[in-house]
Amino acid sequence: MTGRVRTLITPEGLTLPLMLATRASRAGGLIIDMIVIAAGLFAFDQIMRLVFQGVMDGAGSDPAQSSRAAAEFVAVVSVLVGFATWYGYFLVQELGPRGATLGKRLVGIRIAARGGGRLTPEAVIARNLLRDVEIFYPLIGLLMVLGQSVQGEDSGMLGWVIGGWLLVFLLFPFFNRDALRAGDVIAGTWVVERPGTRLAAVLSAQGAAMAEGASDVTGVRYAFGEAELSVYGERELQTLERLLRDGQPDALKAVHAAICRKIGWDPGAGDERAFLEAFYAQLRKRLEANMRFGKRKADKFS
Repeated sequence: MTGRVRTLITPEGLTLPLMLATRASRAGGLIIDMIVIAAGLFAFDQIMRLVFQGVMDGAGSDPAQSSRAAAEFVAVVSVLVGFATWYGYFLVQELGPRGATLGKRLVGIRIAARGGGRLTPEAVIARNLLRDVEIFYPLIGLLMVLGQSVQGEDSGMLGWVIGGWLLVFLLFPFFNRDALRAGDVIAGTWVVERPGTRLAAVLSAQGAAMAEGASDVTGVRYAFGEAELSVYGERELQTLERLLRDGQPDALKAVHAAICRKIGWDPGAGDERAFLEAFYAQLRKRLEANMRFGKRKADKFS
């Protein structure tokens, strides 16, 4: 288990512990996604055929003359919809706040940028295009070679070459410590487990100060507005609580500076803990208030 634990430093200087997804969960998520896409495209194809058949019957057209044109039109539409679905399914969902497709969410994993920033469209596009090169193109090639063999055609060494191509990419995640596939290496991403912590535990105040009054050091009373508190979510709150509980001065100074840069404050040095305690207390209060109205902010990207 500890071999899959990684530490991510966000651009704001916050330290987030992550658990890398297992290879089995990644494969399971992909299989689920393939089933969803295939089922959706099959249902769309059947509906299209029924619709065009009904249109032809209602227009009184001669099936012998119109069936070929209708079939060609349905085929063109199916190809376009299939292309849009194949790439749109992954891109739209992985660029969303959850960073995961339906299959990934069901198995409890998501994509994250290894640099700690937000997933960019370029990264998501790159990793999905590379998936075709890694898996699906060689699979299609092997099926074509198999079809030729069934018909008695000799493909020579082509089948072995394509099989080696597929094998190299399938084994790639087993030869690096982060279980990255080639698409992750190119895109600068990794796949991690989604935190399963309940909100009550995330918003626990045990061990962390709840000071909303004036600072004992400077006498300043820190009050943050909606704009400042809307920057962070539950995950950052949990990290801040852990830092306050540990109380390491260097870590508190680094996080204090990062938050000040993020929200546009310049309170000066020497009062970092009071500032962070007030920020923690007011952020916690805001998140809990939003929960009562069914609003949740998982992290700063939500």
